[in-house]
Amino acid sequence: MNRMQWRGEQIVGATVAIGIFDGVHFGHQAILNRAKEISNGNGVIALTFDPHPMQFFAPDRAPTMLLSPQRRVELLKECGADAVVVCEFDSKFAKLSPEDFVSEILVRYLKISAVVVGENFTYGDKAAGKVQHLIEAGKVNDFLAEEVSLKEFEGGVISSTRIRKFLQAGDVESAARLLSRPHRLEGIIVHGEKRGRELGYPTANLGYSAASNTVPSDGIYAGWLTVEGSRWPSAISIGTNPTFPGERSAQVEAYALDQVGLDLYDKDATIDFASKIRDTVKFDGAQPLITQMKIDCDQARKLLS
Repeated sequence: MNRMQWRGEQIVGATVAIGIFDGVHFGHQAILNRAKEISNGNGVIALTFDPHPMQFFAPDRAPTMLLSPQRRVELLKECGADAVVVCEFDSKFAKLSPEDFVSEILVRYLKISAVVVGENFTYGDKAAGKVQHLIEAGKVNDFLAEEVSLKEFEGGVISSTRIRKFLQAGDVESAARLLSRPHRLEGIIVHGEKRGRELGYPTANLGYSAASNTVPSDGIYAGWLTVEGSRWPSAISIGTNPTFPGERSAQVEAYALDQVGLDLYDKDATIDFASKIRDTVKFDGAQPLITQMKIDCDQARKLLS
């Protein structure tokens, strides 16, 4: 089973919670909580998959991810998993029959005592295995199988798809309510055009993987920039700079409020989003932009205080 990577101590007789768990949002946390409740103290394993199955079957239609694989593992552990197993989703795994998934992965390899999944869970070749099949397989193979109903919040089901739609609309506050935390981008600080420095607001330009980060829509946001353990309230800009057309492609930049002399290049960084301040607009030159940037920073300070 060289496709299975353990993150944490191997556990025998545990309850396994299965899912892609992109976002580790409130709905995913309900699955982990139920697994904890029925584990009888024998531990909880979160079984997740990388890459996302859509990236394997239809990469042109695959969603951007809400979390990097590393961050997903961290959050699964924070939310109740004693260990995480990351299964590589490749052609061999995709062709496993539902019966082989149960016998090879759950019974022989993970040696589980119980399994908990969401009500829309499918497994095996062509997603032929449904929750009821898993429950029946548990009776034959001496493990308990349970489903957790989809959770609803603020007029809709909590799902990674719904969270992505909020982010694509710039609604980072609604996304945070479903995630249980601010949405985060991860990357490395890279060199930009240094336009912000020239305007008096030096920004940290985030270089990031487009596949592992769902970027909110263009606009100005309030949030936090964290670099190597230091965390600063920030005004964040996403998009091109229409005041200086043709200058650059879309970027994610954060200005750490009231900080001077920061040397952040080539360092790992995260940006957490608290609230959207405004849409991106074009100004008639540098001075009106500078005036607006001061207003944006004052608003960010107020929102983050």
